[in-house]
Amino acid sequence: MFKISIQQIPADHEEEVLVRCHEINDEVLSLVEKLKSGETMLLGVRDGETFRVNVKDIFYAESVDSKTYLYLKQSVLDTKLKLYEIEEQCRSTKLFRCSKSMIVNIAKIRSVASSVNGRLEAKLLNGEVVIISRQYVAAFKKKIGM
Repeated sequence: MFKISIQQIPADHEEEVLVRCHEINDEVLSLVEKLKSGETMLLGVRDGETFRVNVKDIFYAESVDSKTYLYLKQSVLDTKLKLYEIEEQCRSTKLFRCSKSMIVNIAKIRSVASSVNGRLEAKLLNGEVVIISRQYVAAFKKKIGM
């Protein structure tokens, strides 16, 4: 576990990120790479090939029968990650838990409409429809400023 400190500085000072560690290992190098790129990547598998997927390209992630899938614009990839692990790795992204078995990318939502039993129906840019369960509706509305 890392200790994280944030210090606000005057506008005329140069911003910097300092990483202090006992040893330079894969975890530290991965953190530095994420900071440099400013992008969060996940691994997905299709037909035996492993792909690095930028989180901004994911429309939604879904867990079905103990397997997790990443849905992109025109393809679906398997991932070894559980939904809670995706949430943890993608905290600072546009991914939002919308039901017990699904995470949606709010940047890929075209429109939202009320549905039955207090749920919301989110129509995505690729035409698919995702249901936002009523227990997540308040947090969703707050997240998008509704």
